[in-house]
Amino acid sequence: MELMLAAGIGVLAIVLILVGMRKGSSASPNIEDRLNSFGMQQVQSLSEREKSEGFSSRVISPLIRNMSKSIGSRSPDSVMEGTRLKLAQAGNPSGMGPVEFLGLRYLTAIGLGVGFFLLLLLAGVQMNMTLLVGGVCGVLGFMMPNIWLDRKRKARRKEVMLSLPDAIDLLTISVESGLGFDPALQRVAEKWDNALTREFARVLSEMRIGKTKREALREMSVRCDEDGLTTFVSSVIQADTLGVPITQVLRIQSEAMRVRRRQRAEEMAQKAPLKMLFPMVFLIFPALYVVILGPAIPQMMKALG
Repeated sequence: MELMLAAGIGVLAIVLILVGMRKGSSASPNIEDRLNSFGMQQVQSLSEREKSEGFSSRVISPLIRNMSKSIGSRSPDSVMEGTRLKLAQAGNPSGMGPVEFLGLRYLTAIGLGVGFFLLLLLAGVQMNMTLLVGGVCGVLGFMMPNIWLDRKRKARRKEVMLSLPDAIDLLTISVESGLGFDPALQRVAEKWDNALTREFARVLSEMRIGKTKREALREMSVRCDEDGLTTFVSSVIQADTLGVPITQVLRIQSEAMRVRRRQRAEEMAQKAPLKMLFPMVFLIFPALYVVILGPAIPQMMKALG
């Protein structure tokens, strides 16, 4: 009974942590929707606004964020800078900063470690086992947010990699039709809504507020951390520095991206038989053996008996 109670409380703690890390709606409303909301909706009072929001957004999320800030603010500057880079490469999920994320890691480790330690201690488990389980749960709680962030980074990097060839093709066609590089980049950003086009829109916004094209593009390549995009950005910056026609550079990059996409498809096709081997060995072959050798087993048992 005590072990079941401990497991239940542990699952509840993990659910609360995931609720606090839950990402809101990724699609930001456009200007027209916001103007309509301001013009057509009535102004809600504070009590009505609180009633319309859920319990997690009103109580749990602010509590976790405040505790995370108070704990994470004591982290070293080097760790803070590395965490800021990882969050930027993951697209800043849930709008968390490095202080909140580091505090969340410490808070998760302390909550799981101390929680399981106290539960096992009250259940009468031996002290050595209690310390071991508490320490393991604390380490697991410290690693869980980082694992979640790494998965976000990989998913975003894959999204950029898959959308890059089509974006460069459209960018090449737009430039060859007479547009400049910046208007062509704006057209690509308006065409699709994915991680790459949002980065293009951010580059244009940073250039409008005073950043140079070189700085904005380099920061984009660092945030995305994708080899194909880094090569593309380096080529564009070099062409802009040396005065090479951008149309020629984009055409070469477009052809290179097509070759890379074909090579990636061939690589995945070569990996498919190896990936199919394990399901066939563990799921398909045993069923075939049962069907083929099953009728012969009673006869073999009679002969041996």
